Amino acid sequence: MTQQVDHRRDARPALRPRQLAEKSLPEHNRRHNRALVLQHLFHGGALSRADLARESGLTRVTVGDLVAELQGEGIVHELGQRQGTRPGKPATLVEIDADAFHIAAIDLSPDDSFVGVVTNLRGEVLHRLEQPLAGATGETAVEKVLILVAGLVGAASSRLLGIGVGTPGIIDGDGVVVQAPNLGWYDLDLGARIRRAFDYPVHVGNDANAAALGIRTFDENAGDSLLVVRVEHGVGAGLVIGGTLVAGEQFAAGEIGHVVVDEEGEECVCGRRGCLEVIIATPHLKRRMAAAGDGRGEQVLTDAGRALGLALSPVISILNLNLVVLSGPAELIGGAFIDTTRQTIRARTMSAVSNGLELRTASGDEDLVLMGAAVLVLSAELGVS
Repeated sequence: MTQQVDHRRDARPALRPRQLAEKSLPEHNRRHNRALVLQHLFHGGALSRADLARESGLTRVTVGDLVAELQGEGIVHELGQRQGTRPGKPATLVEIDADAFHIAAIDLSPDDSFVGVVTNLRGEVLHRLEQPLAGATGETAVEKVLILVAGLVGAASSRLLGIGVGTPGIIDGDGVVVQAPNLGWYDLDLGARIRRAFDYPVHVGNDANAAALGIRTFDENAGDSLLVVRVEHGVGAGLVIGGTLVAGEQFAAGEIGHVVVDEEGEECVCGRRGCLEVIIATPHLKRRMAAAGDGRGEQVLTDAGRALGLALSPVISILNLNLVVLSGPAELIGGAFIDTTRQTIRARTMSAVSNGLELRTASGDEDLVLMGAAVLVLSAELGVS
């Protein structure tokens, strides 16, 4: 019998004294107010200083000082006077200069390659690169990440605000990959490795969490609470409640890929049998569909959709979510897969829960993790999300 090696950290973190609230300092208030102004400009478009004061609740003097500061840094610029018939002197509009900075965003979740883009501050993709994975794990996979980052840094045509990374696995608050079994990474400080090589701010997050942030920030119809399920090399979920990303006490919220749904199923890389990941993750689905042959592939997708529905039903019931988004290869998660997932959830939850549920694919938006990786940078460096 093969002995299983548990690479995980001790599941019981050391007890720490309860953290006391820090005294609010003037620089904290200014940083908060600055982020507030940028947040309104990011989501509201061009606004006047009076608009910003009214919508943010800040005084006109404070807004004027902050806009002047942001202009001096080149982050915002004036557009000219507002057109209209209002009495008095026309207001001057300001907006974020989308190309004041660029962002390098990376998605490490696909099963065949690492993908990276350079975006502007609006999330518009300016340059794209791929680094074939070719089954690489461990240090070899890290080297491929560094090669991809080097290409993106070289492609940026403006100042680089930072580097955002969406990766499979459990990622702690410092950007350390606690464990990513599919990539053979355990206690890997990926953020520090990239920072040492390129000397830019680096922000690393779980890929499903990044996808949830991408939808929350760039989809104006998303609302404040949603669940994103990523079906790629592995399976994970990103959860936003009340506009806040849920990370979990051990930073493992959303790790549904290693929930056992079939105790007699295939062995998983985590050492268990019948994890959701071995049933619905992209490599396993492709392999089983190829083995099933012509005309039987749809049954494979139906079985996978049912397994996901079983796993999601209690989560949706507990949280009473109205939006669940499936993200992954369209040819796999569309059709029979999502239809069966929806049917299974409706059969296993109260109508009061499932009647309001919108379950959809992120069709035509394969860049969700990349957009979320950009949000990691925007949020940490500018306070925009």
